[in-house]
Amino acid sequence: MFTDVSELKDKKILVVGLGKTGVSLAHFLTQHGAQVTVTDHKSKPELSNQLELLGDLPIKYELGGHSPKVFLAQDLVILSPGVPSNLKIFEYARSQGIKITGELEFIAQFIKEPVIAVTGTNGKTTCARLIEAMLKESGVNVWVGGSIGTPVTDYLRYGNQAQVVVIEVSSYMLETCENFNPSNIVFMNLAENHLDRYRSMEDYVNAKRRIFRNVNQSTTSILNADDNAVVELARDPAVQRGRIFYLSRKQALEPQIMNIGGAVNIGAQLVVRTGPEKETFSVAGMKLRGKHSIENLMAAILAAREHGATHDAVQRVIDTFSGLPHRLEYVRKVGGVFFFNDSKATNVHAVVRALDSFEENVILIAGGKDTNLSFEALRYMVKRKVKTLILFGEAKERINRDLGDFSETFLIGTFEEAVLIAYQKSRINDTVLLSPGCPSFDLFDSYEERGDYFKEIVRKFH
Repeated sequence: MFTDVSELKDKKILVVGLGKTGVSLAHFLTQHGAQVTVTDHKSKPELSNQLELLGDLPIKYELGGHSPKVFLAQDLVILSPGVPSNLKIFEYARSQGIKITGELEFIAQFIKEPVIAVTGTNGKTTCARLIEAMLKESGVNVWVGGSIGTPVTDYLRYGNQAQVVVIEVSSYMLETCENFNPSNIVFMNLAENHLDRYRSMEDYVNAKRRIFRNVNQSTTSILNADDNAVVELARDPAVQRGRIFYLSRKQALEPQIMNIGGAVNIGAQLVVRTGPEKETFSVAGMKLRGKHSIENLMAAILAAREHGATHDAVQRVIDTFSGLPHRLEYVRKVGGVFFFNDSKATNVHAVVRALDSFEENVILIAGGKDTNLSFEALRYMVKRKVKTLILFGEAKERINRDLGDFSETFLIGTFEEAVLIAYQKSRINDTVLLSPGCPSFDLFDSYEERGDYFKEIVRKFH
């Protein structure tokens, strides 16, 4: 599209969606002399906070809807990640020769440093933060952004200078990618998700597989050999064009994996090979909970070692990294009952991983926005580990239909009441786990707000 930011001068560019990313894009584009228009289906009063952040920048606005006339007047249209790329107005604009792209595709062309792209259904944020910690601990200057909460645009907007750029990449960001070409692709896992946005699992997978479009001999893909859907993706000739490192928790795969490079978990050790020699790391003292955390660690080590992380620095991170807020976060023990906040678990696969981290006597609080996901994949775990199921929010009836017969189950009116009843039903050595399996947008603005409210309620218990 462009070879240098200087080419943006006087270009007519439309930014669609005025969330965090749209605001950052508008600033960046005006900095470089583009003629910027911003459009959002929300009204001016609904966007007052975002408009305040744009101040008196020379920007045109079309709020409360999108009109074809505005689209057809542009040289380029850039979509924020939250905006579905298949809306009718975009199809019409494309048919009229208007170029439409997404923020990741647009910004990545100006990033000259090596990019590590971390994707998958779950574990992306923890893996990205582990890579960041391992590189920083090794003295490597690293910048992290993407769906982790910092727009990729911020890297250029604020003139950041890093040796490595780590981007957490969602399926939404990949929908519009044509030329995005990271040095490393970390693909954690693949499970049903976002079926409120995609018509089928196949559509979701097709969005995810776009990350491999431009793999070449200098690309290293880091893939989870224990995830059948990821292994299936790896058979694609496009993926095979580059180098592949596999990671696995299965000791039996060690000879195969060590032959080509990768990581295997054997007991309390991780055996890793990224060069001629094998090396080992101890996970005996790791602070992270859950078997899936081993996968996150292996993926992070493989990516970080590629970009200068030292063995000692990696081991220090394994020993000290205690996880992120809202991801199997230990809240407190009260009355002999353990409370964990896993509000970031916004799909069924994430709840499976959470329950896999506990043995039994779990009181599970689940529910939230209904995104048409089936919860049947949880039946085995619920039967084995969940003594009481507390359901709330828009999806509670759907979850009850799928899981209600496999545990004592309560359908509750409010979130606060759900947490209170979970505590009432608990006994000494039980675990109360908030792992909703749904987005938060029926009752809360974000999974963070939901998790913070859970912690606030639990801290008042005595």
